Amino acid sequence: MENFGAKNRQNQNLQNPAMKSDKCLLSTQILLRILAIAFTLAATSIILTSKQAVTVFGIEMDARYSYSSAFKFFAITNMVGCAFSVLSLIVASVLAHKSSDPKNYFYMFIHDLITMALLLAGCAAATAVGYVGKYGQTHSGWLPICDHVDKFCRKVSHSIMLSYIAMILYLCLTIISANQSRKIIV
Repeated sequence: MENFGAKNRQNQNLQNPAMKSDKCLLSTQILLRILAIAFTLAATSIILTSKQAVTVFGIEMDARYSYSSAFKFFAITNMVGCAFSVLSLIVASVLAHKSSDPKNYFYMFIHDLITMALLLAGCAAATAVGYVGKYGQTHSGWLPICDHVDKFCRKVSHSIMLSYIAMILYLCLTIISANQSRKIIV
């Protein structure tokens, strides 16, 4: 009888670190998802409110995010990324209360990978247009505009930076989910 009790305690000790590790990973995922929500929401609100009107040589010049299709795409990808983050936060919270099936991590991996790719595409598009706006493109005859609308350019730069941070958070989430989905037994 004593052997049975000792074996039972050993089994509990072996299962306990694995359960603690899973709970720690889920807590980390929940924290990263909350941060991703905050960063994508901040990036979205900054880009949506970025506008500036100036007069250059007697000509009224207005800079808004909605004048550039790349900035519109960037705003939409951040909105979708924020919505996906809220959705995945709900799913991760439900998974935290249930037993963790490795198949669920695979679905989270796919979700995180798609969200990361979406955010990366939006960041890349906005970065390209922002670079041309800041430095111009002399071969094409495009002049830099950030000399004239510096407030607009600073807001766009801050928004892009926040979105890149959210994308890096999703990269971390993708790595965590991929690592956990390796446990799937085929």
